Amino acid sequence: MAKLNSIDIKKGLKQIPGWKKQGAAISSTYEFNDFPAAMRFTNAVAKLAEKAQHLTTHDQGGLTEKDFASAKRFEKLLTTNSKF
Repeated sequence: MAKLNSIDIKKGLKQIPGWKKQGAAISSTYEFNDFPAAMRFTNAVAKLAEKAQHLTTHDQGGLTEKDFASAKRFEKLLTTNSKF
């Protein structure tokens, strides 16, 4: 998978509001009502990240489409799951 250029990264970030580029990665901050809800979400994200072989594709030397696809999955997880 090819490393994205800065224009493609900006386009990708527009598709996932609340996310931003920090160094060689993209990130977002989430807040939950209590610690158990935060842990349920964290564990669910960890399972998705492991399945996708983690969020940042270090082997490509920068961000790829895979990173943005993972971020979209994390957002969908949050919006479609009532246990968080």
